Amino acid sequence: MSILKKKPLERLGYGFIPDEFIPSGQDEYFLRFQQNPRTDYRDLTNTEIEQLIDNGNWSGDWSKVKVSAVFDPNQVQNCKFYGLVRIGNLSPNYLDYRNLQLPIGLYHSTIISSDFGDDVAIHHVSYLSYFIVGNEVLLSQIKEMETGSTAKFGNGVLRDGEEPEQRIQLELCNENGARSVYPFDGMQAADVYLWTRNRHDSLLQKRFEELTDQKFGGQRGYYSQIGDRCVIKNTLTIKNVKIGTDAYIKGVSKLKNVTVNSSQESYTQIGEGCELVNGIIGYGCRIFYGVKAVRFILASYSQLKYGARLINSYLGDNSTISCCEVLNSLIFPAHEQHHNNSFLCAALVMGQSNMAAGATVGSNHNSRAADGEIIAGRGFWPGLCVSLKHNSRFASYCLIVKGDFLHELDIKLPFTLVSNDIQNDQLVLIPGYWFMYNMYALVRNSNKYAARDNRHFKNQYFEYDMLAPDTVNEMFAGMELLALSVADSLNPVGDIDQAERILAGRSLLANNGDLKDKTIFLKGAENARRPTVIQKVGEAYHLYRSFIKYYGVLHLMDALEEGLVLEDILIDLQGSQRTNWENIGGQLIESNTLRTFMDDIKTKKIDSWDSIHEFYHDKSKSYPSDKRRHALLSLIEILSLESMVLSTDKIVSLLDQALEHRIWIGEQIYKSRAKDYENQFKNMVYANDEERDIVVGKLEENSFINQQQQELEKFKIRVANLKGQF
Repeated sequence: MSILKKKPLERLGYGFIPDEFIPSGQDEYFLRFQQNPRTDYRDLTNTEIEQLIDNGNWSGDWSKVKVSAVFDPNQVQNCKFYGLVRIGNLSPNYLDYRNLQLPIGLYHSTIISSDFGDDVAIHHVSYLSYFIVGNEVLLSQIKEMETGSTAKFGNGVLRDGEEPEQRIQLELCNENGARSVYPFDGMQAADVYLWTRNRHDSLLQKRFEELTDQKFGGQRGYYSQIGDRCVIKNTLTIKNVKIGTDAYIKGVSKLKNVTVNSSQESYTQIGEGCELVNGIIGYGCRIFYGVKAVRFILASYSQLKYGARLINSYLGDNSTISCCEVLNSLIFPAHEQHHNNSFLCAALVMGQSNMAAGATVGSNHNSRAADGEIIAGRGFWPGLCVSLKHNSRFASYCLIVKGDFLHELDIKLPFTLVSNDIQNDQLVLIPGYWFMYNMYALVRNSNKYAARDNRHFKNQYFEYDMLAPDTVNEMFAGMELLALSVADSLNPVGDIDQAERILAGRSLLANNGDLKDKTIFLKGAENARRPTVIQKVGEAYHLYRSFIKYYGVLHLMDALEEGLVLEDILIDLQGSQRTNWENIGGQLIESNTLRTFMDDIKTKKIDSWDSIHEFYHDKSKSYPSDKRRHALLSLIEILSLESMVLSTDKIVSLLDQALEHRIWIGEQIYKSRAKDYENQFKNMVYANDEERDIVVGKLEENSFINQQQQELEKFKIRVANLKGQF
């Protein structure tokens, strides 16, 4: 129960920081003066005081009301002032924002110990305490704006005198709280990933906690801040906030313990009916229409709309969540979840993902406690009304067909269609499905996510390409898994070790025709007695191999076009092997480099979050060359499986194969879209082809297909030029 206290009126506006928490030699204003170092405030004249009183204003001590050089008492009307209030210049103008036009000055408001910049328009703010308001800020029709001395603005830190249980934590990836992190302004998805994943490393966990406390300190007494040119109107409660410049906030029910990052180039908007508590909001975000978010981080250029609920979660950059509910989840950049009846809980989703209507990735109460988890690689796409059971894990670009999956899944094959064959009581996988049947969407999505990356400072490299070290490594592993499954299904021999069985499977896969009408089973994909069947295993195997080779040749072409000589490239790569990589928050980093980096954190060689972020930036700068090295080593490895060696006399053949593959990709892009024009069930809703083309556009005018054809022509020229050199 809250305790209502009664104190002397003359103390209102004073004693913001309890005396025991004020450093020796300081007063209660020392942090306020650091936050707002402006010193040109002056005392009121007797004439100004008389005019202010005549205008319906009141103060218990007018000596505590300071103004600036440009001040007209007529621009302050019907206000009450308590404590030290400092007002900037008030020019004879009005502020105009989207047809809301209000005179500069302070009107019909109660102000407690706050600072104002120049040319503010403060109208009908019923209660404003301990705020620093920037220049040209418009505040209108706000019920309550307050700040407490322990304000943390959404950061997971403790102020002096607080107990550990008062710390705000994000309970991510698992509902039991065992993967909790301390949120902070500027926290990247990579920070959260490393912190949540390495629970066995107690020293690393301790260092992350220390770095967070070190970043903010524990001193009490910071004022809430509203940056220059902000507009806040028709709002109920704002408490303990730090709002950047140029933000637009209207009709909000509650903002409490929140940082709102915003700037002129990347302004943030928050709209009607929203309640946001204990959170960090990135630059350029949009939050509208009844959103409820508690204990959250919303990274830059992301959106929450139409009643979305985001609780104990991190949503990565350039993502959108509408209508639905997301709990206890860590989501990497470029996530889309738009429908009212989808649910995501206790999950790690590694970006470029899409949750369809009715998808339920959250029924994790299938053990003796609510402690299940889902891990999904890039391109995760659970289809309509999919229900998954925790714990489950998915490789990159898994598409899950409508259905209830009653058992835990471990899908290690990338680009796979996962379906539940109820009639035959089996799990069915089609690896490489995207390559075979929807190349249009696969390639278009890669381009779309890159185009929608609105960050002004792209100092962290987010990988959107479908061919990258993570997916290529998964395809290598997938080839081995397919070969092993073929060998075990067609020639089950118990005494042969795994390496020999893989070789046997590759031999069988060399002639895809021999696999027609054969049933290939996969072990370990589902926690059930029923079988898992792989369809089109031969096609998938050869597609994996073709795309790996294509990936390598693309980067070889780049190197040769830069003037590098193949012999020098091979010398540089001599003795090296393809390495493992990890997706940390949408950025791919080589695993050995990552381990060294974490060791440096533990030994305090890296001793701040800023230094950690600088590491991300440095690795982003070197990523193109690191990725090229991985691609070339992948090319050497895939050629070795064909008993070939990368050499000058093979380059022309490899270029021809790459061109052939690129032409095939273009054809698949066209075919996968053309099906929509040829299907009678697609066409039956149109009176004729002319009406269809008006509604959906002409196939021959499809901008994406035409763009791909233009890129193909450029690719042909590149290949021809390189072939001329050999």
